Amino acid sequence: MSTPKNMTRRDLALTAALFAQAGTMKAAEEGRKYSGPLDGFENKVRMEAFDPVAWTLDRHKTAPLKMAFKATNKKQAEGWQKSFRSKVTELVGGFPETRIPLAPQTLDVADFADYRRERFVIETRPGVMLLGVLLTPKAASGPLATVICVPGHGRGVDDIIGVDESGKTRSDDKNIYHDFALQVVRQGQAAVAIENMAFGCRRDPKAISKSLGGSVCQPTAGAALLLGETMVGWRVYDVMRTIDWIATRPELDAKRIGCMGLSGGGTVTVFSAALDTRIKAAFVSGYLNTFRDCIMSVSHCIDNYVPGILNWGEMYDVAGLIAPRPLFAESGERDPIFPLKGFLESFSHVQSMYEVFGAKDQTGHEVHRGAHEFSGRQGLPWLKGKLV
Repeated sequence: MSTPKNMTRRDLALTAALFAQAGTMKAAEEGRKYSGPLDGFENKVRMEAFDPVAWTLDRHKTAPLKMAFKATNKKQAEGWQKSFRSKVTELVGGFPETRIPLAPQTLDVADFADYRRERFVIETRPGVMLLGVLLTPKAASGPLATVICVPGHGRGVDDIIGVDESGKTRSDDKNIYHDFALQVVRQGQAAVAIENMAFGCRRDPKAISKSLGGSVCQPTAGAALLLGETMVGWRVYDVMRTIDWIATRPELDAKRIGCMGLSGGGTVTVFSAALDTRIKAAFVSGYLNTFRDCIMSVSHCIDNYVPGILNWGEMYDVAGLIAPRPLFAESGERDPIFPLKGFLESFSHVQSMYEVFGAKDQTGHEVHRGAHEFSGRQGLPWLKGKLV
């Protein structure tokens, strides 16, 4: 239908308004709540063609996945890892060629009944500081197996080391993290809890003044994309520098390093263990899934996204880069943002990859009854056993 030449912009606006009013009136007449400008036209158009989520999920069906795991023997699998690890490193934005001195500084040391806590800072990049909290058990002697503990969205490192919103030690762990760094140290290992960029103290002053728990993944993760990099890559590099720091501490065993995290911390754990083979075992909580079922289907923070990754592989392919090193994953059966269906599918793929490496016994998983939260009932003892 062509627009009459003598119609003004005002005429067009009035016509559009009349159409909208007609739709509203039609919905009212039928006793329905007005849902938008297509009310009353459902039988004239394909409504699903207006759904961008459905369209992107269809796109997933034909995503190239050019470097998806197809190896049938260990030699092929190792060759695939070398190529795909290089590609994933490129996709997350790469890492600095030169590592600057860490310039470590201890902020304070505190003694508790069964563990010692040391807060420290290191410089990971020029002008970029990382806060870490080292927890060591009093009953154990070094050098200790050490687990890098990574929180997800929330108050940052305080969420996993037992510090409440007033800055004091809390008496319970009734939160989704259940103070998992403290759980690590209480099973006889050292824990190094690190503050993710854009959480906790690693935010701008304006954000810090507003709340303890608000993240600045927007605009920070968006800025990373503008620079051709990613928040995933920035956080992984923090883990790499934390490993460098662990190697400087004589009471810690740099040959027995694990990594674990929940949610966004699970993201960091998967990518860190995939890209840094100094991590000897990984425990992923509330993250391992398919990109299709989680961040393509459910609203997630921008810090989860790696541009172009579906051209090369799915999330389970990234996790496959950890093989044959031990990998444990857990999921809540009621997790609404990393759904159980996607978890089970992804873990099945991971197990198949480990089989090719002859290392299926180096994987483990648990489905707990909770939602999006940490359990550790099976995962923590498993991780301890892999770092002996």
